[in-house]
Amino acid sequence: MDYSLPLLFTLLHLLSVGTAAPLMKSKVKWMAEQLVLKLDRNFQVPPGLTLSPPVDVLGGPASIVMVLEGYNSLISDTLDGVTQVKTEISSLAGYLNQGRQGPCTEQRPKPSVPGPLQELQSRKEFIHTVSIEALMRVKELLNLLLKNLDQLQSC
Repeated sequence: MDYSLPLLFTLLHLLSVGTAAPLMKSKVKWMAEQLVLKLDRNFQVPPGLTLSPPVDVLGGPASIVMVLEGYNSLISDTLDGVTQVKTEISSLAGYLNQGRQGPCTEQRPKPSVPGPLQELQSRKEFIHTVSIEALMRVKELLNLLLKNLDQLQSC
């Protein structure tokens, strides 16, 4: 009996599974870098605005997706040039979400909403200020993500 075709499919599957994480990381890196460039170019931090507490812990993909989507929902569409940025934040979150729903069977607990995001969500009535801070928080998160790409896993 000829086993070459099933063996070939098995090898191709192993190769594709083995290269999925590096491909995901490289695409996430590219998307995050592009977003940081756009944020730097189009949205300046107002003088005197400091983000406290700074983002210092990067959770897994589920946590990153939740935080990106949370900040994205707080960014007002009335800011000039924000539509494309919001679309790209959604794309990155979607890509990360899709990547973590691979062949994993392990169920992880739903990540908790970080304090800075909760605080901004409670001040939604200050649309412009909350939008600017949300954009700066996204940039801060993306920079942390770029420094810690090795923490990304497909699950």
